[in-house]
Amino acid sequence: MDEALSDAQNTAWRLLVRAAADRRSPMHTPVVATIAGGAPDARVMVLRAADRAAAALRFHTDARSPKCLAMDGAPVMVLAYHPGEAIQLRIAGTARIDRDSPLVDAIWAQATPFARRIYLVEQAPGTPLAAAASGLPAWVEGRKPEEAELVPARGNFAVVHIDITRIDWLHLAQAGHARAVFDAADGWAGEWCAP
Repeated sequence: MDEALSDAQNTAWRLLVRAAADRRSPMHTPVVATIAGGAPDARVMVLRAADRAAAALRFHTDARSPKCLAMDGAPVMVLAYHPGEAIQLRIAGTARIDRDSPLVDAIWAQATPFARRIYLVEQAPGTPLAAAASGLPAWVEGRKPEEAELVPARGNFAVVHIDITRIDWLHLAQAGHARAVFDAADGWAGEWCAP
């Protein structure tokens, strides 16, 4: 791999790893797209982990969400843009939904009680409501729950793993754009493409 291709790939992973750790990063909330019912379906999700060695991304979701059915074992596309670096990443992969494993238990245990509170929502995501509402039970609205109160929420928590198969890196520059594509199929060697 030429040095410039290597730099592009390193930059992509640097931005992803930072985005997972820094909620102020513009790539912390990428768009994740799937196909549901034969049509494109996209949503913003919070990037929780980026693992270069495993070529994987991790997100969290409500296990009752319709997107779990659409994503599990299916192709997905993640779109992230960093305006300060003028870099767009389009990341293709396959999603896996993990509801019940030691890893999911460990991630759940590490989250703050306030962060876990959202999984106490009584209705599944997308359920129609009579009026705008958080969906949280009245007893937990506006307060941090106790550990014992969070026990029923664990069943609603799932982890989305995305096994990356392709990274499309695009640098936008006034002097001229540059684009590179990296595929798992060719050992991540990469090649330059027309932007």
